[in-house]
Amino acid sequence: MSGISSLTTFKTLTKQKMFSMRQQWYNSEDIFTKMYAFTRAKTAKALGYYPYYPEIDDFGATEITISGKKIVMLGSNNYLGLTNHPEVIEAGVSALRKYGSGVTGSRLLNGNLRLHDELENKIAELVGKEKALVFSTGYGVNLGVIASTLGKTDLLFSDELNHASIVDGARFSRCEVVKYAHNDMIELDYELGKYPHRHGKLIVSDGVFSMEGDIVNLPDLVKAAHKHNSRIMIDEAHSLGIFGSHGEGICGHFGLNNEVDLIMGTFSKSLGSIGGFIAAEEAVIDYFKHHVRTMIFTAALPPVNTATVTKAFEILQREPDRGKRALENANYIRENLVSEGFDTGSSKTPVIPIIIGSDMKTFRVWKDLMNRGVYTNPIISPAVPEGRSMLRTSYMATHTREQLDFCLSAIIKAGKKYHVIR
Repeated sequence: MSGISSLTTFKTLTKQKMFSMRQQWYNSEDIFTKMYAFTRAKTAKALGYYPYYPEIDDFGATEITISGKKIVMLGSNNYLGLTNHPEVIEAGVSALRKYGSGVTGSRLLNGNLRLHDELENKIAELVGKEKALVFSTGYGVNLGVIASTLGKTDLLFSDELNHASIVDGARFSRCEVVKYAHNDMIELDYELGKYPHRHGKLIVSDGVFSMEGDIVNLPDLVKAAHKHNSRIMIDEAHSLGIFGSHGEGICGHFGLNNEVDLIMGTFSKSLGSIGGFIAAEEAVIDYFKHHVRTMIFTAALPPVNTATVTKAFEILQREPDRGKRALENANYIRENLVSEGFDTGSSKTPVIPIIIGSDMKTFRVWKDLMNRGVYTNPIISPAVPEGRSMLRTSYMATHTREQLDFCLSAIIKAGKKYHVIR
């Protein structure tokens, strides 16, 4: 038997053996059964409608390049357009030269830099709290802080559209979770009233909801919390840099910083990097520094990211109009979309959902827009309720009017082609 035929026979037998083993796995309780049965992504790829993990060749602020084609970016959370700012880049390069690529350890032990402490002081001052604590990821903030704050006997009152990191933080804490209808403060008040003798209560809400682009009704949330002796935590991930006179977020926008016990934020949106923070009273932050597992059991935020975020904060305070420009650009698009008949929900922020309806139609409109040179994010069930699939679009301070008009024209054409609008 020749070498080639032997190899062919070996490969054939190997494939047959693997097929046989997989068949056995399918018929058993093997932990990989669900993985072998997962075909949704492959089906989408075969049909040409797979929108995830695109291979981006060049990543600018408002434009990217995929397979040699320039595309206007309407899918980024880079609201202030700072990722490519020359000062931000230089700050990162300088930190890389001085400190290297990372600290290779947790802040608790060997990874705490003066850079971290200086950044925390800037954050605390911005959001009006005594102290702040910087984490490697925003997800880790919510996961660790909620899990460390609440226990089995405590209650978490959560908006039904809160971010997944809040949901997972509650799971890790093993507390009792009470969900209330989205932004419905009457229902929140009612649910809080059902537990008059429970002292361990925390209301957690996004400041700006990441899919719908609407704003928490913070004044009424605070009233309900005071009435029922509950603590408050607000996630400023999508509102930092946009709202407030100095970009401090929704709490500052309503003048309620002092009424909110825990203010959380991320660096991966307006500040153009990665990481996150929690801000609170000094005693609370000191407790978190020594108890939050996502802080003490993970490596510190790299010096490059710490330096770029610090510079981004400086630019934010120096140029507060950036947030206003992002809102103005979003308002321009929203007004035109609504006038054409699109459903943009109750968005009042740089996040504008374009409600399509069915999952398949959403993918078709998404692909059509990609072909026209516009990048959007298709959001389908179960990430959103059945029948409310959407394209999530977001707008930056640095989008030009020419880019916005180009995108607006493409969205209108795609909307008419697929009967989203008439």
